[in-house]
Amino acid sequence: MSALVDDVLRAHGGLERWRSFRTIQATLAQGGALWGLKGKAGVLDQTSVTVATDRQWASHAPFGVIAARSEFTGRRIALLDPSGAVIDASDHPRASFAGHTLETEWNDIQLAFFAGCAMWTYLNTPFVLAWDGVVAEDAGAWEENGETWRKIGVHYPDSLEVFSKAQAIYVGPDGLVRRLDYDVEIAGNTPGAHYVDNYADVSGIRIPTRRRIFPRLPDGTSLSEPLVVSIELSDITLR
Repeated sequence: MSALVDDVLRAHGGLERWRSFRTIQATLAQGGALWGLKGKAGVLDQTSVTVATDRQWASHAPFGVIAARSEFTGRRIALLDPSGAVIDASDHPRASFAGHTLETEWNDIQLAFFAGCAMWTYLNTPFVLAWDGVVAEDAGAWEENGETWRKIGVHYPDSLEVFSKAQAIYVGPDGLVRRLDYDVEIAGNTPGAHYVDNYADVSGIRIPTRRRIFPRLPDGTSLSEPLVVSIELSDITLR
């Protein structure tokens, strides 16, 4: 890993401390235009999310009124009832997004895949930079919000299921993540600028509790509307 990545991980609490935990759990409140656009308004507005920190695994519980919980394990997604029985599942969920645009509506399994994949990536950032096969490169300086940020280009390996293989992470002078960029491959490569703030110290790890995602223009600047997705986290625990 580069010195820049080392500094970023240290600013968020350090890789050694992060690896002493196995899961991160939080109460999740979501909003924004995306969910209605996909025909899934209200399903995951208020729920809890749990992700693993040592493997690809994520769960939303409840999954609206559709299921007691979802289970994302990278290549597989499932919706489970209160007894753990499978309501619906797919071993090849990503393939179902072929030909999708931003306006294409999702079925329940597709929503579960996107939500699990997204939250696993978000909550493991920036420590996912230390994951085997992840390539991180210093992409230079970026001026925004009256600060000079460092941009880190990130490429994820095929071994990790993420909705965008090529992403970028911007960090402020304090080493904390300010923004993520990605083109959502499973939604017609829709470009997004994903801002994070309101950091909390949870068991020695710095975690942003607020996320806002907006459209991103070709020059890298973002639009102030529409608000594509909003995420608020509370009651965060690391175990």
